[in-house]
Amino acid sequence: MLKEKKELESLAGYCIDKSIKLSATNCEVKVGNIISETVNLRNKKIENSDRSDVLSINITTYINKKKSSIFFTYIDYENTNVMIEKCIESTKLLPDDKFNSLPNKKLLTKDVEDLLLFDDATISNEKKLEYLKEVENAALGNRFISQTNGSSFNQSKSNFIIANSDGLLSGYKKSEFSSFTDLVAKKNGSGMERDYYYDSKVYLKDIIKPKDLGNSAAELAVRKLNPKKTKTEVIPIIFEKRISKNILGILSSAISGSSFARGTSFLKNKLNNQIFPKNINIIDDPLIKKSIYSMPFDKEGIKSEKMYLVKNGVLKNIILDSYYSRMLNKESNGRASGLSNTFFEPGKYSYEDLFSSAKKLILITDIMGAFGNATTGEFSCGATGIYFDNDGFYPINNFTLGGKIENIFNNIILANDLEFKYSKNCPTALISEGLVVGGC
Repeated sequence: MLKEKKELESLAGYCIDKSIKLSATNCEVKVGNIISETVNLRNKKIENSDRSDVLSINITTYINKKKSSIFFTYIDYENTNVMIEKCIESTKLLPDDKFNSLPNKKLLTKDVEDLLLFDDATISNEKKLEYLKEVENAALGNRFISQTNGSSFNQSKSNFIIANSDGLLSGYKKSEFSSFTDLVAKKNGSGMERDYYYDSKVYLKDIIKPKDLGNSAAELAVRKLNPKKTKTEVIPIIFEKRISKNILGILSSAISGSSFARGTSFLKNKLNNQIFPKNINIIDDPLIKKSIYSMPFDKEGIKSEKMYLVKNGVLKNIILDSYYSRMLNKESNGRASGLSNTFFEPGKYSYEDLFSSAKKLILITDIMGAFGNATTGEFSCGATGIYFDNDGFYPINNFTLGGKIENIFNNIILANDLEFKYSKNCPTALISEGLVVGGC
């Protein structure tokens, strides 16, 4: 059973008091209990069933401007005392860093907004198994699906408390239900192709139906069969939604406080400058209800707020925690945990409009490797896709995409099909020019 709030608060308070008695000038403690249950199936046969129940403690101690942290699984108070002592010993050995201190007290959360992040419902392992069998029955019902690489259903519930010596004491519960399947497709006389599909929700009743999960994964795998090679050329590129979200991934890496403070981002001189077309807006909203990526406050306890990263094409904000905000002479914007629900506002074009914009183009359905380099601004990755021209369309594989990240930013055209499925969400995106396909 999940540990109750009072028990976690009591343990956090004990750790703070003990740390201060052992010469810490300040202390921050995170106490969390996570219970996770997973069932794994492969080709209709159960592989394993796992359960974990972990009570963990993360303590950060300060001695003036010295700081160190220790993370451990709670056993008992005697072991906790030993770990606190070791953390204090480590702190004493470290050099002073003038940017080390607890977060600005005025920014700390006070009243935690209920974001509907916890579901009391549970699903038994037997029901998980029934779900997965239905997933694989649907997938293997497609004549081109030869086997599964594995399917899983996970239920996770957590309770979390953060406290510090400045009086912060807050926390919340969270639940997550997720399902996944990975399939292999094969046709006579052709090689094998694989693809996957998954879903993740806060509430059990909202999880994808098992037949829909199996059929969706099957369709994605089958469309890759009988691929052709493609030539090297400059051609318009369309990123599917599960690929286009990587644009936000490379942006978030480039606008981290650490990369700006160290001068290691290709956007380091672009704050308050145009980096996208004027019709592009990018928002990070940690307060969306029922999203598994939402959070009422960040991991330092600073209250969460909706924020524009890019407004009318201009880079307005970067990702700041307390440490790097001090280094940059700014104020933390509550992003010590990183971004949460990050999304492009949808464009005005339909999915079909993007495909009618050019006589030939490539739809990217999968990528291999990193999406780009946030330090140099170079873009390169391996890819799989579908080639569209006047003669129709056909799958292609084993080619590369290359160019500069700024070419993606400057030439992006968005469809109006935004949906919230990931932590970073982008509509289908057309990159009208600037990318090179490297083929045979």
